[in-house]
Amino acid sequence: MTWAGRYISPSKALWQGRPDIPDGSCFFQVMQLIDIQKDAPAQAQPALAIIGFCCDEGIRRNHGRLGAAEGPAAIREALAKMPMQRQDILCYDAGDIVCSDNNLEAAQNALGEAVHFLLRHGITPIVIGGGHELAWGHFQGIEKKYPAENLGIINFDAHFDMRPLLTNNQGSSGTPFLQIAEAHERANRRFDYNCIGIQNTGNIRQLFTTAKKYETQIVYADDIHQGDMNKYFSLVNHVIYYNQIIYLSLCLDVFAVPYAPGVSAPQTFGLTPWQIVPALRKLAESGKVISYDIAELSPKYDIDARTAKLAASMIYEIVHHHKI
Repeated sequence: MTWAGRYISPSKALWQGRPDIPDGSCFFQVMQLIDIQKDAPAQAQPALAIIGFCCDEGIRRNHGRLGAAEGPAAIREALAKMPMQRQDILCYDAGDIVCSDNNLEAAQNALGEAVHFLLRHGITPIVIGGGHELAWGHFQGIEKKYPAENLGIINFDAHFDMRPLLTNNQGSSGTPFLQIAEAHERANRRFDYNCIGIQNTGNIRQLFTTAKKYETQIVYADDIHQGDMNKYFSLVNHVIYYNQIIYLSLCLDVFAVPYAPGVSAPQTFGLTPWQIVPALRKLAESGKVISYDIAELSPKYDIDARTAKLAASMIYEIVHHHKI
């Protein structure tokens, strides 16, 4: 396993909560820890698994403010205390992939192998970061498991993350969806990339040109703020209808800074949680989402753990609406 040297097994210390509540009431009580250096358990019911990507290297290369390597631990601590209403699905913590040597490419490959491992065992991944460079590693695992299926990608984000590659074809937190687009080109596959929450102030003119080249479908944050929900949900319905499987990515900088101060690139005109939740639920309930990720939590910039709690709330929505 090429990823084993970059893997850290999960820790029970992050899953703590009140001792005075009934068993099975909260995530800290139902979360099962699995070490994916070993074989995954043969679960008797459907399962989702959190896997962290502890990495700042992509953000460093993209000249952002660092701190996202600590994101996975903060999300787990916030999620641990949340109630668990659902009883027909298992929840696993599958540990972390770490990038401590600036070798982003090796860490992304390791994440891809770990995601593929979970998918191969019938477990739906929820990758938590870490910078949005996790998307390129995440996709590698999806591609390995589903090389021929029509894949729809939906990204809730203020940015396209389709910047040009750096020297020696190195990627960053700003390049993952261009890397995915180029992988589709090489394989002669249809590329269906859809962005919700894009901001004109967050993307230079050339990025709009790149997005157009790859026929990216866009719902601007402005559209949603001004109430154009028909365009918004038409895009969501289109992604569901025209694809066999869906990869859902959520960058926390899609949210406005009062809700998500703890990100690499805070957004003054970002969205509110309730502008995201209905679409997130609809996608999860479609039965077509085979993998999720939540990116760009930087706890050192968070206020009252707002962003960590928001990320945990998005996982709560995924877990409680994911169709099995």
